[in-house]
Amino acid sequence: MTKTTMTLLLFFGMLMSCNQAQKPNDQALHSEPITETSNRLPKAEAFKQSEAFKTYWYNGKAEISSYQLEQARYGELRKGTAVLVFVTEDFLPEKQVKADQYNKANIPVLKLNATKNFNTGIYPYATMQSTFYPVSNNQHALKVSCSVQEWCGHVYSQLNNRAQFEFTAHSYFESEADQNTTLGKAILENELWTQLRLDPNTLPTGNIMVIPSLEFLRFKHYDLKAYQAQASIDENYYTLTYPELERTLTIHFNPKFPYEILGWEDTYQDGYGANKKRLTTKATKLNTIKSAYWTKNSNADASLRESLQLSK
Repeated sequence: MTKTTMTLLLFFGMLMSCNQAQKPNDQALHSEPITETSNRLPKAEAFKQSEAFKTYWYNGKAEISSYQLEQARYGELRKGTAVLVFVTEDFLPEKQVKADQYNKANIPVLKLNATKNFNTGIYPYATMQSTFYPVSNNQHALKVSCSVQEWCGHVYSQLNNRAQFEFTAHSYFESEADQNTTLGKAILENELWTQLRLDPNTLPTGNIMVIPSLEFLRFKHYDLKAYQAQASIDENYYTLTYPELERTLTIHFNPKFPYEILGWEDTYQDGYGANKKRLTTKATKLNTIKSAYWTKNSNADASLRESLQLSK
């Protein structure tokens, strides 16, 4: 074996060794999984948030609030329940999904999962809206999604914050069907609920352009676009009035940290034809708990639903 050959073999041997060392095995890849909420406050945010904020939102638990609901649908008010689940988590900026593992490039968000359950006559409705809002409170929500299920069918819509807002929707209605479009950036009604929880003093006021919540647009079959709105804040009430939509949304909140949402009212023309009338959807808070709910999935944990005054 020549000296040159030995040198080449040694080089390739070192190269293979380095490649093997750099390739993580499955155990290493998942050795530090991210749970539903991260108890690691990102270093980039540490100097921006108060100790009270860090203690409340980065303690490995979610905040779950239940509400008694009166929902306007088809020209009548329906009794039901609503739940707001706020939780911090790590978010991937490119894929725009929850991160499976910690990385300094992740974006810390305050996520809101907002659900409603009510019946319309014989058949039930279930809605859920998810909003992923940066804890830095310096840009629009990174992602918003909405799903509605009822016996006629189900629909799903999603808005991603990239160079523009990218919108995708799927519906059982022929006139809506599958949609893919983009639109210019504007304030998202969905994001205002999470922005309020970070600091209500940062909420926009005055004459503004707002994209209404995905749930409202779905219920009313209105175009996805920004509508002119008048926004105001008065102690513990934040109000949005949309002249074109003849709609007023008022969120009632505690003006003291952690600024919990006490309820809301949403007034607009509801129903069709002779059943059309101006009605007000109302939600009144029942209870709030802090819980790592993703670990509470046994039959024995059903008592937590009772504490929230939710039916089994």
